Amino acid sequence: MILDEELDAYRLSGEKVRVVRDGLESNDVIGIVLAWDDEQVLIRRQNRRVVKLDRSYTYQPFSEPRHNPVELDN
Repeated sequence: MILDEELDAYRLSGEKVRVVRDGLESNDVIGIVLAWDDEQVLIRRQNRRVVKLDRSYTYQPFSEPRHNPVELDN
């Protein structure tokens, strides 16, 4: 779970974040952090729609390469 301090840093900087929800990159949410509580985070996407996401997802700067939370064994 992401810490309040990390969320506050993202909110203050206005930096785009990537929210990785599963193994598919097409399911990622990209936007800026608006607000949060104990369970959810509000993200404003590029199309200005607001999305509530669970805090248990992986939050990372959009500028960094995507980290896949699901490692597949081949």
